[in-house]
Amino acid sequence: MGSAPIVVHQPSETGGRRVTVHRHGRDEILGLAHSDHDLIVFLEAAGVQDPDALLDDPHWVEWRGGRAHHFDAA
Repeated sequence: MGSAPIVVHQPSETGGRRVTVHRHGRDEILGLAHSDHDLIVFLEAAGVQDPDALLDDPHWVEWRGGRAHHFDAA
């Protein structure tokens, strides 16, 4: 695998971060997370087992354009 299958994109200008997952050969947008709780809910709905244990694992989650766990407006 070349990169993490879950990407938490840079914070938006209004707050929140888009979350995508790469599966079945394409990227799927899961939603706009405003907290780690939102992120976990999106990942659970996508079928990820025990997502809270993966948030700091760079093999699974890539945090782009800002600090990890930071969801405030850019």
